[in-house]
Amino acid sequence: MEKEQYELYEYARKRLNQKKGLYFHFVLLTLGSIFLFIANHFEAFGFKSNWCIWVITFWGFLFILHFIKVYITDRFMNKNWEREQIDKLVSKQQTKIDQLSTKIDEASSKKN
Repeated sequence: MEKEQYELYEYARKRLNQKKGLYFHFVLLTLGSIFLFIANHFEAFGFKSNWCIWVITFWGFLFILHFIKVYITDRFMNKNWEREQIDKLVSKQQTKIDQLSTKIDEASSKKN
C-alpha cells in the first residue's frame, strides 16, 4: 500500500472511530436520561426536586461539544489543514531567514 493510500485509510479509520464514539455517546445519553428520569420520579437517591434536569442538561451540553468536535472542528482541521499551516509557517520562517542573511551580507560588504 502506498503512503498516500495508507494515510487516507488511517484518516478514514480515525473518522469512523470518532463517529462511532459520538453515536455511542448519544445512545448512552438517551438511556442515561431515561434512567435519570425514572430515578428522579421514584426519588431513588433521596432528592425530591427535579435534579435530573440539571444533570441531563449538563450531559447534553457535553454531547453538543462532542458533536461539534467530530462534525465541525475535526472535519476542517484535518491532516491537509495541518500540512498547509506547517507549509505556511515554514515559508514565513524561510523568508525571515533570507531577509536576515541578506542583511548580514550587506553589513559584511559595507565593512570591506
